[in-house]
Amino acid sequence: MADDTTLSLTARDPEGSRATRRLRRAGNVPGVIYGGDGEPSHFAVDARILRNTLAHSGAILEIALDGGAKAPVQVKDVQRHPVRGDIMHVDFLRVNMNEAITATVVVDLVGAEKAPGTVEGGILNQETREVNIEALPGDIPDTIQHDVSGLEMNATLTLSAITAPKGVTFLDDLEETVIATITPPTAEPVEDEIETETALVGEDAAQAEGDTAEEAAQSAEDSSDES
Repeated sequence: MADDTTLSLTARDPEGSRATRRLRRAGNVPGVIYGGDGEPSHFAVDARILRNTLAHSGAILEIALDGGAKAPVQVKDVQRHPVRGDIMHVDFLRVNMNEAITATVVVDLVGAEKAPGTVEGGILNQETREVNIEALPGDIPDTIQHDVSGLEMNATLTLSAITAPKGVTFLDDLEETVIATITPPTAEPVEDEIETETALVGEDAAQAEGDTAEEAAQSAEDSSDES
């Protein structure tokens, strides 16, 4: 497990939205634990402590409900306020440390600044930031690092090129899942070409004005002849 910190939870009864709003105003976050052999358990947890724990823990963390025995859980869902980003609700899933589970893990690319493709001015685009894996809860890594310092210009890195950590199985398609690419920089117009185009536009405008003046003069002359 990535972090030995135990998150202390306080049991609560399922209540309506008004009670939930009061709970949040008091600085707490409502949540539920489910799965395994037990019934769903509703709880409240200090919002600040929860935020700090989630920021420093991996996919699995330990919780203690009302000071009881520690138990490992997987973070299944974190609902946030759409504007403020505050945690509004959290779901935990009970896990058995001896049974494999699925999880998503962040792919951390290192060495991009040394890659021949980027040294030549190319741009590294990380197309996939998280991959789906299967592993025992204790084998789930915080991140999966991969060295991209060898990528050339126009290179495409797929999941097949990344070695899964011990005990971890990738669930995404190895060949079809594109992790990153290095593409040439977007070409910018040459300054001389811009000046040439500007000059041509100016000449066209002047010609158009000349044609218009000439037509107006011819029209006036025709009118004079008719009168």
